[in-house]
Amino acid sequence: MAVDATSSVSTSTTGSTNSAQQKATLNYDNFLQLLIAQMKNQDPTDPVDASEQMSQLASFSQVEQTIQTNTKLDTLLSSSSLTQASSYVGKYMESADGSVKGIVDSVKVYSDGVIATTKDGGKILVQAGITVASQAPATTTTTSDNSDT
Repeated sequence: MAVDATSSVSTSTTGSTNSAQQKATLNYDNFLQLLIAQMKNQDPTDPVDASEQMSQLASFSQVEQTIQTNTKLDTLLSSSSLTQASSYVGKYMESADGSVKGIVDSVKVYSDGVIATTKDGGKILVQAGITVASQAPATTTTTSDNSDT
């Protein structure tokens, strides 16, 4: 089982999560600096309406929450891929085009997909159209009877 692959995926997910949070924090800090600068430099004869400032702050807060939600969804999807990937090991799998088939020996999870490696060394991209079964299908042979009865 490819345990190393799962730990590297967790690390990359955590790295992208931290990066998104840093970007959101940086943008939020920048927004607050701009808001303060706007308040300091506003025209005293025509000040900016407080409700307009609150509206700007609420809009930006909503964007920040959306970024955090997307980050959490990415983490959830990665976790789901890891859980699903472990269930493929030991199962029979056939690629969508039927060119690669066999018992899955290991699974490697990437940020954009899952690749299963068969015991024969074939690689199958886990995508729509693949066949997964608990065991390989039994092969049947048909014989034709040419005798006249």
